[in-house]
Amino acid sequence: MGWEGKAFGALIGWLVTRSVWGAVIGAFIGQVFDQERRATARPQPSLPAVFFRTTFEVMGHVAKSDGRVSEAEIDAARRTMRELGLGPDQVSAAIASFGVGKAPRYDIDGAVARLRATCGPRRDLFAAFMELQLRAALAGNDLSPPARAILTRVAGQLGISALEFVRMEAALRGRGNGGSRAQGTRPSASLASCYAALGIEANASDREVTKAYRRQMSRHHPDKLVARGLPESMAQMAKEKTQRIQEAYEQIRAARGMR
Repeated sequence: MGWEGKAFGALIGWLVTRSVWGAVIGAFIGQVFDQERRATARPQPSLPAVFFRTTFEVMGHVAKSDGRVSEAEIDAARRTMRELGLGPDQVSAAIASFGVGKAPRYDIDGAVARLRATCGPRRDLFAAFMELQLRAALAGNDLSPPARAILTRVAGQLGISALEFVRMEAALRGRGNGGSRAQGTRPSASLASCYAALGIEANASDREVTKAYRRQMSRHHPDKLVARGLPESMAQMAKEKTQRIQEAYEQIRAARGMR
């Protein structure tokens, strides 16, 4: 609709002057208003675009949280880009977003609030977002105190409890600080990290173990996450996540003698 200002201006012009010329002048002013509004209107970014940008902005902010960005933190960010299979343009966009996040006045609370508003109630996307952040922080600075403080706050803003955050960290540490390895060369995780991967305690019943496994597989299924807005470039990481969940479940089953 691009006529509201024109119609309103004509009406006001007529009411004020009680003349056709007043209505014409009012309509002209209203038309100018409509044109200005269309010129300044900006399309709303898509969910994948917001998710992608915020991922690397927050990553950059966390890397700079102790005052400087180390080579290890840069390597961790670049490794994330490689693991996601980003093309040249996407890498450039990711580096630019990383740089935005490093800026002293970066509004991380505003960025996370925007992500939350864009994603809506999709907790699975928030979990994927936090895992990306934790993997980079663990590989870059072993989740230093400043980085932990920031990510704990971000998790809370996204509705992820402190317990869930601890379990995510434990599961990633059990796999070697969140670093991925070639298929077939990944060592077995500790049993504690396997339970953490399923989001349950070690004293859970066999039935609870199976239920948690199915819930996690459903929550992190790559096709589901992409359908809900996860960028296509991040689908491979989601696939690796489901593989780790599967491995954790099998390891727990073997340890318990479950059929």
